[in-house]
Amino acid sequence: MLTAEEALDRLKNGNERFVNGQTKHLTLLTHQQRAELADSQEPFAIVLGCSDSRVPAEMVFDQGLGDLFVIRVAGNIVAPSQVGSVEFAADSFGCPVVVVLGHTHCGAIHSTIEALMNPTSPPSANLMSIVNRVRPSVEILMQTELKDDLEKLSVHAVRSNVFASVNQLRHGSAVLENLIAQGKLKVVGAEYSLETGEVTFYDF
Repeated sequence: MLTAEEALDRLKNGNERFVNGQTKHLTLLTHQQRAELADSQEPFAIVLGCSDSRVPAEMVFDQGLGDLFVIRVAGNIVAPSQVGSVEFAADSFGCPVVVVLGHTHCGAIHSTIEALMNPTSPPSANLMSIVNRVRPSVEILMQTELKDDLEKLSVHAVRSNVFASVNQLRHGSAVLENLIAQGKLKVVGAEYSLETGEVTFYDF
């Protein structure tokens, strides 16, 4: 069983391969390996990431089938179903680390900024449920000078939103709090750059 630090190193090394065009896992999968994974799985890390089609966690971290337990939702938000999914993976598979993975130019962030700036033209009720999860991370920034520079506001909001999700996972579940207290689980934040492919980790 890997420690949280070892799991993070594995992710960082995989991302370095991805950035440098030296990926290996996608070409190593065999029919035998796929069959072996049919009955069980042993992912070494949990990734709560955004649904954006440009940020597939397995590719970004150059990991193979069965390596990551990935939860994807627009805006990498934390709602009860996401918490339950993290609880399941942490408890069932002993994953030592959860990475909340945000990314540059996030559509959910942009939608939230637009909704706050144009309250008379709200998005659909379903999209609004996502916006409302992101809203606190953006509202606090719009009370600063960032409100006058939408590009900088978006950049800071991505990180603020990642921090909010990390905080919710750390303190919004008795199951996860207990695992963290026992030193069995670590929750960290990270940001993927669409421009470079690089993942920057934040241990808030």
